[in-house]
Amino acid sequence: MNALISVSDKTGIVDLARAMHGLGIKLISTGGTAKLLAQEGLPVTEVAELTGFPEMLDGRVKTLHPKVHGGLLARRDVPEHMAALAAHGIETIDLLVVNLYPFEATVAKAGCTLEDAIENIDIGGPAMVRSAAKNWKDVGVLTDASQYAQVIEELRAGGRLTDKTKFALSVAAFNRISNYDAAISDYLSAFQDDGTRTQFPAQSNGRFVKLQDLRYGENPHQQAAFYRDLYPAPGSLVTARQLQGKELSYNNIADADAAWECVKSFEGPACVIVKHANPCGVAVGADPLQAYSKAFKTDPTSAFGGIIAFNRTLDEAAAQEVSRQFVEVLMAPGFTDGALAVFKSKVNVRILQIALPPGGATDWDNGRNHMDVKRVGSGLLMQTADNLELKLSDLKVVTRKAPTQQQLQDMLFAWKVAKFVKSNAIVFCADGMTMGVGAGQMSRLDSARIAGIKAQHAGLSLAGTVVASDAFFPFRDGLDVVVDAGASCVIQPGGSMRDEEVIAAADERGVAMVFSGVRHFRH
Repeated sequence: MNALISVSDKTGIVDLARAMHGLGIKLISTGGTAKLLAQEGLPVTEVAELTGFPEMLDGRVKTLHPKVHGGLLARRDVPEHMAALAAHGIETIDLLVVNLYPFEATVAKAGCTLEDAIENIDIGGPAMVRSAAKNWKDVGVLTDASQYAQVIEELRAGGRLTDKTKFALSVAAFNRISNYDAAISDYLSAFQDDGTRTQFPAQSNGRFVKLQDLRYGENPHQQAAFYRDLYPAPGSLVTARQLQGKELSYNNIADADAAWECVKSFEGPACVIVKHANPCGVAVGADPLQAYSKAFKTDPTSAFGGIIAFNRTLDEAAAQEVSRQFVEVLMAPGFTDGALAVFKSKVNVRILQIALPPGGATDWDNGRNHMDVKRVGSGLLMQTADNLELKLSDLKVVTRKAPTQQQLQDMLFAWKVAKFVKSNAIVFCADGMTMGVGAGQMSRLDSARIAGIKAQHAGLSLAGTVVASDAFFPFRDGLDVVVDAGASCVIQPGGSMRDEEVIAAADERGVAMVFSGVRHFRH
């Protein structure tokens, strides 16, 4: 049995080669890898010796040769193939170990030039991998160090790889080549005529890995599966570890993502309750129990069967309070033993543990998607993600009456919540707690009215509250509705042709209003 080894990342390669040698497998290798194996005292045949042709063009050409590809591609069950090998003195290659030039890592580095990227495009490696993967019944192809231990264990146990293993290795190899080529295409097609790169490549190549099949989709007659990015961001939902409960459904996952993305944006202890993709209760508090108690008060009716997320470790006290309600999914960065014990008997409650981004709530680079993608008929809409974080210094007071410091803090809280509410969004808040949420209406007036109705049903007074509107008030009527409901302060983007009319209405009604200068549509 012959093995050809040619790796850029040499992690674990000496141990693998030593194990292969111990099994009587002949080692063939390329320049740098061959030198390393020889230094470790392993007998190795250089590819140049095998092909009778030297490596050339700074290593660009070394394995592109019939004695390599013939040895990989020849079918052992086809006599004509074997006769051709014999006629040309070509040995079979039964194992191929290849990982590719580090293109993805190279282009991820600051200051990477086009020349750097081009030089890290592997040619011979992918060609060999494709040849071996195509001929999977006769060749085992290893493209990642994580595969080494299983392959050696199987060779030691039976002297050969099973067809099941070889096919799985072949699929993994083609996936690796696909991802590699997609990364190259994404990078190069983002270059514009002037030599600069755009965020939106001329061809976008999505790379996703299936995590699980789902029982059904949004509705029972639809089929569904759950995928993650090839390189998921830390602190994202796909990194969750399910500690107990039923299998997550399509709708569970969609709502859980909405809740998690919202709650992890707060720095202090926070709780978010989501129902049908919208926050129906959000609050910050001194601890998880207080945050939950406040969030639940916003809309107890909608909270029934909701998705609940915390940005702090859930303790027993908070767990006891949550357990009094029907909850579908419960998420937090951690759970105390006492908290888990509370839910042990509630076997259907899905409990997810998700680590926060390394830098916490303000670690946008690590904790958030950089791009949002929406499927439309035979196409995609792509945009940079709405990761804008509003600061007090961004606010512009436009009314005669200025907000108090407490109102300014509540404005930022309300604005952060509104960003996660479906448009048209109207959010009443006070003291770090949502008091009424109007979401997803065709009319901003209706959203405002619904928010007021929900607050009334929950027994909450809107007197003196702060209101956030995700987009501008096109007329004064929307402002009048929220002020009639009790609002004393309003935050909105501004930018309407009738801004002056709305500002005059605010002055007339004696409320403070600030412009954020940015809107947060969420469709």
